[in-house]
Amino acid sequence: MEKLAPFLVLFAAVLWGTTGTTQTFAPETAHPIAIGATRLAVGGLFLVIIVLLTGKFNFTNWPIKTTLFASLCMTLYQPLFFSAVSLTGVAIGTVVGIGSAPILSGLIEWVFLKIRPSKVWWYSTHLSIIGCLLIFSNREGADVNYIGILMALGAGLSFASYTTISKNLLAHHSSLSVVAVVFTISALFLSPFLLASDMSWIMSMRGVGVSLHLGIVATGIAYLFFAKGLLHVSSSTAVTLTLAEPLTAALLGVLVVGETLNVSSIAGIFLLLVGIGLLIWSSQSSNSREPLNDEQTKKAG
Repeated sequence: MEKLAPFLVLFAAVLWGTTGTTQTFAPETAHPIAIGATRLAVGGLFLVIIVLLTGKFNFTNWPIKTTLFASLCMTLYQPLFFSAVSLTGVAIGTVVGIGSAPILSGLIEWVFLKIRPSKVWWYSTHLSIIGCLLIFSNREGADVNYIGILMALGAGLSFASYTTISKNLLAHHSSLSVVAVVFTISALFLSPFLLASDMSWIMSMRGVGVSLHLGIVATGIAYLFFAKGLLHVSSSTAVTLTLAEPLTAALLGVLVVGETLNVSSIAGIFLLLVGIGLLIWSSQSSNSREPLNDEQTKKAG
């Protein structure tokens, strides 16, 4: 399972990459934040049903504060990211939000866990982020809105923090239990958005289809695979691997929505693939993490 871990994270990122294309099929009356709240609600319910059917849930010694913090991080990510995209456009919002997460995750590990990401991680992360920049260079409708950029950075920090905290939870509880609890609580936190929004769109066939795909496939199944992969790779490595999400979104935009890629976007895809491939190769051959010293390695372990 350890050797498959990077591929589990990649598969999760591919599933996340379908969200943008899926949302284009949502009814026009569906607000982006309401879609995000619905996504968490459906995903959380799906995971709870799976937990109940398998009987793998155990409340014994469950860390309530840590769970609430992880849920809060995931809750904040949804409105921050969607608002950033709304204010700055898809290109800047996505690149800043998703592209900043790996760097922030590496800094969190370094500052709080005293674990310094390896040189290979830095190389692959920079290549991947540059690739993301190039992929979205052909997108229109971008506006340098500083509030939107701050929101995008907040989204990146929220996801990086969620990943780090989840790794702590996964060390003591099953991946299925962790994602089920975290996403159920996150859905409760976002429930006011559902109550305050016009939710009539969800009763249409398109609304049901979009909600089920986003909730079950792009949230429940995706985050379950992400959690399983996170057991065997560092938080910083996992977040860098999730940059496959914009790559998937770009390719689906071409194949499904009918978008076109220019030369810079094709170059971006190449750099992103090289960065991800380099990181997978590194994780297969070593730990992908470089401790500051032997004593700190023991503490981190």
